[in-house]
Amino acid sequence: MKKIFSLMLLGVMFLFVLAGCGSQSKEDVVGDLSKKLEQLEGYKANAVMTFNNGEKQQKYNAEIWYQKPDQYKVVIQDDNKENKQMIIKNNGDVFVLTPALNKKYHFESDWPNNRSQTYLFQSLAKDIVNDANAKFENKENNYVFTTKTNYQTKLLTNQKITLNKKDLAPKGVKVMDQDMNVVIDIQFKDFKFGPKFNKSDFDVDKNMTSMALEVPAMAVPDEKFKLYQPTVDIDGASLAYSKDVSSDGNKKFIIKYTGKKGYTLVETKSEVAEASATVDLEADPVNLGFTVGAMTDHSLTWSHDGMDYYLVSDDLTSDEMVKVAQSVVGQVTK
Repeated sequence: MKKIFSLMLLGVMFLFVLAGCGSQSKEDVVGDLSKKLEQLEGYKANAVMTFNNGEKQQKYNAEIWYQKPDQYKVVIQDDNKENKQMIIKNNGDVFVLTPALNKKYHFESDWPNNRSQTYLFQSLAKDIVNDANAKFENKENNYVFTTKTNYQTKLLTNQKITLNKKDLAPKGVKVMDQDMNVVIDIQFKDFKFGPKFNKSDFDVDKNMTSMALEVPAMAVPDEKFKLYQPTVDIDGASLAYSKDVSSDGNKKFIIKYTGKKGYTLVETKSEVAEASATVDLEADPVNLGFTVGAMTDHSLTWSHDGMDYYLVSDDLTSDEMVKVAQSVVGQVTK
């Protein structure tokens, strides 16, 4: 009888242990995520980023590499595998390589630590760990966290981050507005912790040479010069005028918005450097999805498809400027 009782007791204890192992709490997962951050050596990932601007969707591809302690390589190109650019951080220096214009942009910046980066594991993990009020769902194969975003705008307020239970790798991120509409949707195709890297993987000159062979410098004929206007509706911004101010063969167009959220957008034809050139910028690189821009306190500049754009405003937040830039899709004239 005692033997039967002992066996029953062991069975109950075994079931209790199994039940405990399968019920990770929010605090358990956050603790594991903190340890993952502390022990992080590196990773490689591919992701598809979808930006929703009203009824229009724009998809872009990103390849992300990170090696401890502070080396990054992010390759961004559109869904047609065109307009390729690369962000590299190596030994504290931040560069954006744009082979189509034969230019390297050198940034005096603390990127990527200066703002949330929805495609970097560290940024997502920190957003989860630092939000004490984050919502938590323990699903069959995933952990899902709904957290606040680290943006300076009401346009993007929440994000839903899905992690793989097996290794806590990110599987998807949905960034939402105040009405919980998905504005940015990132799906990670694959994510690998602890890959091996070569010494040249984060070398700026070698990457520039390699990209130049894949993407030759573009020619930008005048007849293909296209002028675009923002399609996003910023509350407090009203269109005042748009002007063609081209002169002496230099194509230039100005669009001005006035009001509490006034801004000016200047568009010009891109100039391709004859020889590989490095441009120094006192700005921060910002991923617009389709390209990488340069942001200061009151301006945002970017190049895309043979065009240079300069957005300036004393009234827009940095994230509102990004929203305007991402909406420049409506063609005005040719």
